Amino acid sequence: MNIFNLSLQLCGFPIDKAILTLSKIQNYNERDFNIYINNRKQAIVNYHLQNNSYYQNLVKDSNMGSWEAIPIMTKRNLQVPLPQRLSNKYTTKNVYVNKTSGSSGDPFIFAKDKFCHALTWAIIQNRFGWFDLDFNVSKQARFYGIPLDKKGYYKERFKDSLSKRVRFSVFDLSDSAFENNLKKFKKNKFDYINGYTSVIVQFAKFLKKKNILLNSICPTLKACVVTSEMLFEKDKQLMESQFGVPIINEYGASELDVIAFQSPSNEWLVNSETLYVEILDENNKILPLGEEGRVVVTSLYNKAHPFIRYDIGDTGILSIHGSTQRPVLKKLSGRSNDTAILPSGKKAAGLTFYYITKSIIEDEGSVKEFIIVQTKLDTFKVLYSSDEELANSKKEIIKGQMETYLENGLTIIFEKHDQIKRLKNGKLRQFSSLINQTN
Repeated sequence: MNIFNLSLQLCGFPIDKAILTLSKIQNYNERDFNIYINNRKQAIVNYHLQNNSYYQNLVKDSNMGSWEAIPIMTKRNLQVPLPQRLSNKYTTKNVYVNKTSGSSGDPFIFAKDKFCHALTWAIIQNRFGWFDLDFNVSKQARFYGIPLDKKGYYKERFKDSLSKRVRFSVFDLSDSAFENNLKKFKKNKFDYINGYTSVIVQFAKFLKKKNILLNSICPTLKACVVTSEMLFEKDKQLMESQFGVPIINEYGASELDVIAFQSPSNEWLVNSETLYVEILDENNKILPLGEEGRVVVTSLYNKAHPFIRYDIGDTGILSIHGSTQRPVLKKLSGRSNDTAILPSGKKAAGLTFYYITKSIIEDEGSVKEFIIVQTKLDTFKVLYSSDEELANSKKEIIKGQMETYLENGLTIIFEKHDQIKRLKNGKLRQFSSLINQTN
């Protein structure tokens, strides 16, 4: 029995219609698909121009003569009360409403009309199906956060029961918590793991320390899908070796959909069925395939709420080997607002610091996690969780690397913590700046 799909139908989300619509889109030949994309882009813009006063006010007197002339939307634009952003005939009572995680620093409440939300689930089920995973029957080990208020908590637990999910804590990463996790893997016939990258990496490190191969104690395990945070190659290799299953990288946004999903042939395929993804430069010009820039996304079906040329806050590259029908995400570089401005005026992506310190710190062995915070123009704190102090020799190497890759004269402060503080939803923000950046 398809309990998961039935639950969506009963909640008013027409999943059967969405699955049929998706199948039709996927059966277009290249010529018809290009026509479909152009028509959907124009249709969603016209709809909101005619039915959404918020979007009308946002674009104002813009020259809408071409796609490139349509204004870019940002998260800051959307931080007004949700009812003011909804299209005609839509209210908070007849749409799907949720809140972004706030990991970008700009949280907001968003909405999708019910068909759009059903399409989101159709896409998710389609992608997981590439790896023989079915939300109606496959059992999931879920490493996600959970609301701590009573109503939200029990709502998620109920959804877990409908979705054949067993939820693991992302707030307690102690060895004793991981021992309990291990017991659940021994008792349950899990088909796959799904959840936040950094938490699952920590579980893999625990298994390595214990010299345990996960699919030897849970032989039904087929795959591990990581999401919401950056996946580094070294971490991927660690998880593959300790879980004994493929590691699948998902890139998405709750207000949109799955944006890209790793295929069985190891390509990061972009969702071209329900989204239109562009890469833009700082002047909002569309970049050629192969060049790095800002990830800008249009939701092609959301009539309740406009997400048209929406700057999601990430930077990335679309591969030259992709096409309109089959775009490939070559690289995701992280959040565009996670940028450090140095005393000289030079800018550096936050991931620069992470790459510099990651291999050196992890070679220490006892370091579990770390994050980097810029507190002043010339000062960075490396906060790490460990059972023992980081060796001075390692600290000096990191300081030297900072000067090599960035510039001289930086102050690097190391702080040991028993546990790294996560965001309220359990995610780990790996780099952040406390500097008020206006550039």
